[in-house]
Amino acid sequence: MTVEQMPSEAGTLTEANDPMLLSEAAARELLRGAPWQRFAVLGDSVAAGTGDPWPGYADVPWADRLAATMTAVRPDLVYLNTGVYSATIDQVRREQLSTILDFQPDLVHVSCGGNDLFYGSDLTDIERDLDSLCAVLAASGAQLSLFTLANAFTDRLRRFQPSFAAYADIVRRVAANHDAILTEFWDHPARLRANWLSADRIHLTKAGHAVVATEVTRSLGRAIHGA
Repeated sequence: MTVEQMPSEAGTLTEANDPMLLSEAAARELLRGAPWQRFAVLGDSVAAGTGDPWPGYADVPWADRLAATMTAVRPDLVYLNTGVYSATIDQVRREQLSTILDFQPDLVHVSCGGNDLFYGSDLTDIERDLDSLCAVLAASGAQLSLFTLANAFTDRLRRFQPSFAAYADIVRRVAANHDAILTEFWDHPARLRANWLSADRIHLTKAGHAVVATEVTRSLGRAIHGA
């Protein structure tokens, strides 16, 4: 199945009946026993939660959803998100990193590099810069979290697909270098849904954000419980 052959049933889905989503109770159970008290997110529009609303889904970005679940399990959790639309790795390092380090997170999600590709940066440079950014964060003692972006490139963006496939490999290598919790979206079936991408065909809808929150919750749960 290609991205153009998206299932039509996405239009009938809501948070109440979406089989790809964890219930609130199930999500809380997966995160029960989480050791983290200070959760931070830095990066680009993916971190910031950019995306169109979608009927039947709360207009809440993935990271805010995840933070809400973590807080339900651990009320003393503190959350900071410095994500900025269109930020490159260098901009994240110059404009967000010090704020994140001052916050002293024990769990930090890193999402940047996609804009560097759009702006024509070399893949070798992107890997070096992303690895360097993650090295600084890991040296602070924080547990890192990363995820690959989904293979949902259509129309005018199709030409970027090979570069983003290589970028997904970069994210995997950087995650391995720093013992990060990695969540895979490259081949996730939700990318084929009509409710995955916003009108710009780049950013996720809030239905997509709901799936991302679920999958990152699953990844964190595996890290917590050793499954």
